[in-house]
Amino acid sequence: MKVSQKPVRWQASDEALHAVQVAFDVETAVLEAVRCAAFVADRSASDQIRSILGLPVNRRPKRPRLTVTLTLEDYTMLAEKYGLAVEERLAIKEQVTRELMEFAEQENRRGK
Repeated sequence: MKVSQKPVRWQASDEALHAVQVAFDVETAVLEAVRCAAFVADRSASDQIRSILGLPVNRRPKRPRLTVTLTLEDYTMLAEKYGLAVEERLAIKEQVTRELMEFAEQENRRGK
């Protein structure tokens, strides 16, 4: 039986396939310290941990985004809130983005 060679574009992913995500159960103070340091350094908590441990850190800037997990019930509530159909997920996402932007503007005004 002949073993086929992987395409070159897939060979780079071999290292990632062997990486293992590790979770640490730590006290709240440790969690907050790492998150705060990551925020100040404009990096992810994962990159901050790598930096603390003296491991290489990806130098690419982190993508500025927020994530949240939404259930069907959440989408139903948001659709009702924004006057949209629950199937209009992109429109709901756009409304949520606007609401988050308004929140940020209010927080910035409050902080000044």
